[in-house]
Amino acid sequence: MDRIGVFCSSSEVLSESVIQATQELGAWIGSHKKMLVYGGVNKGLMEVIACAVKQHGGRVMGILPQAFACPERQSQYEDIEVPVSHLCDRKATLMRESDVFIVLPGGIGTLDEMFCVLAARQVGEHHKPVMLFNPDGCWNPLIQALQVLEDQHYIRSGYTRSIVCIDRIDEAIHWLEQQDQ
Repeated sequence: MDRIGVFCSSSEVLSESVIQATQELGAWIGSHKKMLVYGGVNKGLMEVIACAVKQHGGRVMGILPQAFACPERQSQYEDIEVPVSHLCDRKATLMRESDVFIVLPGGIGTLDEMFCVLAARQVGEHHKPVMLFNPDGCWNPLIQALQVLEDQHYIRSGYTRSIVCIDRIDEAIHWLEQQDQ
């Protein structure tokens, strides 16, 4: 496990606890000489994690859609920038380039990336681990909604139990260490 795909918020209005946990995750990635694979934008948690990875000796690969390819939106922390045409290309490239996926708090784009990876895994396109990092219970309503869909047989039975949902950063790092063995 050398390349860690991270989906996360580009919002600038974030809780300090989520920012701190993202910095700790980035520090682990960097200090273990891993590569962050992410969306490449210099906003929100995207920039927080890229900065932490670089400060701790890791490498950063940004997958940047053409719509975001302007100096005001590009991160200064990228070692490798992969330009893509649009968001669908970004998701495909993130899936191809990552060995494992971590979903941090985020919005529509984060959810879109997460569901794309989960759907691809469900149909056997990959078998890469996916972890939802759930600080402050941010993903609880989503997990509950998925459980309702599973209970009503819209989602395959047992599917929600296959989604690893972790609340604390120390547990998230422990999970990563297990993936790295």
